[in-house]
Amino acid sequence: MARELVIKNAQSILTMNDARQELAGADIRLRDGVIAEIGHGLRVGGESVDARGCVVTPGLVNTHHHLFQTLTRAVPGGQDAMLFGWLKTLYPIWSLFGPEEMRTSALVGLAELALSGCSLSSDHLYLYPNGARLDDTIDAAQEIGLRFHATRGAMSIGESAGGLPPDALVENEAAILNDCIRVIDRHHDASEGAMLRIGVAPCSPFSVSRELMRDAAVLARDKGVMLHTHLAENEEDIAYSMAQFGCRPGQYAQELGWTGDDVWHAHCVKLDSAEIDLFARSMTGVAHCPCSNCRLGSGIAPVRAMRDSGVKVGLGVDGSASNDSGNLVVEARLAMLLQRVAGGADKMSAREALEIATRGGADVLGRRDCGRIEIGKRADIAIWDVSGVSSAGSWDPSAILLAGPMQVRDLFVEGKQIVRDGHITTIDLPRVIEHQNRLATALMS
Repeated sequence: MARELVIKNAQSILTMNDARQELAGADIRLRDGVIAEIGHGLRVGGESVDARGCVVTPGLVNTHHHLFQTLTRAVPGGQDAMLFGWLKTLYPIWSLFGPEEMRTSALVGLAELALSGCSLSSDHLYLYPNGARLDDTIDAAQEIGLRFHATRGAMSIGESAGGLPPDALVENEAAILNDCIRVIDRHHDASEGAMLRIGVAPCSPFSVSRELMRDAAVLARDKGVMLHTHLAENEEDIAYSMAQFGCRPGQYAQELGWTGDDVWHAHCVKLDSAEIDLFARSMTGVAHCPCSNCRLGSGIAPVRAMRDSGVKVGLGVDGSASNDSGNLVVEARLAMLLQRVAGGADKMSAREALEIATRGGADVLGRRDCGRIEIGKRADIAIWDVSGVSSAGSWDPSAILLAGPMQVRDLFVEGKQIVRDGHITTIDLPRVIEHQNRLATALMS
């Protein structure tokens, strides 16, 4: 029997379809995980949700995260450091993690994302101490019920070989590639509407070899999965690339096969005009992480120039150790504000920032079946209550990034309700938070 639900009487539906239609007083029928019908006065044959006083959008999309880091928020010694110093503070703590820490941290991080309206998240897990595996975070995503794009990250060049991470956290490169094959073969679903996909994601140019970067690209393309890494995050990153490789990060990526429609890079704060043009021509995607870039003093990414050149851009919350939050609404608002700071008040509208947070991120992750409210697309829907104090007095309630709630009222993923009236439905969140805090206390001691 078909699983069906109708969202009724929405004050406004921001479809993010190709025409960017906005519908007033309309309904949406969700059937078997797909958007089946959009219109006014739709018949209700089963379950319904009243969306009066609400703005309805596609579920938001997170294109870069390190879910394991929700156990290490606001760590002393790293609170005021730039990227490399921050990493050196956190690496020894992360080396104490195991499967329980990875899974619990992911549960908390994914719940936080869901409450901010996120229906699809990627994750970049690049260290595997004490028996931890990518499967730990995959299990957490399946329990929460979010659509998930897990990437098998890696570090292979430790301090003794000129890299940044301690030797205890790096892996043998052959073992890395073998485990990439294992997780892809076990978990990757290439079909439309997939709830789980896998990517290949060596951590960064300063923690893996040229050979691993090249071999990872060959492996990913042989398996038909996407590629992800950090690139051009700050001036230290640029200086390292020039000193070690004799070229800028964009050229390094291009030489090793790391450009194309199947590649997305995190941060890209310091891309120059030639690199932006390269990414546009090659259809390479970018995960923009404004809060983390501010927190680490990395700078303001040239998102306006990227968008104007045709680069695919999505949003990422990055890890909660370099952001301290995992709220995609906050990221979208800050993305808008930073482009205005850099170039003027007309450089990014609230609706464009919301577009980047929805269909923009879906396109970066190769998920054109998501990020839009359109017949035939996946039933990933966020409902925002604009009847409260945060929107009071707003002349344009649909401009939720200017005056709107920071948390979602209801969230549907594949037509299933993950958030109801501001509460996670799939896990006992207070119990998980209590366990998370016990694990954090143990790490401190």
